[in-house]
Amino acid sequence: MAIIITDECINCDACISECPNNAIYEPDDKWSYSNGSSLKGMVKNLIGVDIDADDEHDAISDEFFYIVADKCTECKGFHDKPQCASVCPVDCCILDENHVETEAQLLDKKAWLHNE
Repeated sequence: MAIIITDECINCDACISECPNNAIYEPDDKWSYSNGSSLKGMVKNLIGVDIDADDEHDAISDEFFYIVADKCTECKGFHDKPQCASVCPVDCCILDENHVETEAQLLDKKAWLHNE
């Protein structure tokens, strides 16, 4: 599963620098696959669809920090547990029940993001 930040977020900024995939964004910030990854230009995503990794996507939240599920690997391959949840002072980084993934899928996503 990916991690999600709940609306209890106090926008403290503790999580953003902990994410090895740069999947966490500030409120109202646009996001892209290329930001903080090895992906550049036209690439195939994990289901074989062509995407432009440099395209900017609209912010998922304009009120609190948010995590892009397509970039979140729960820190698999980097750390034993999600670092955002480890540093969050209000425990608002939780498993996202809407994005269920196996450990193998999360590791595949990590490899895709970082050209491994």
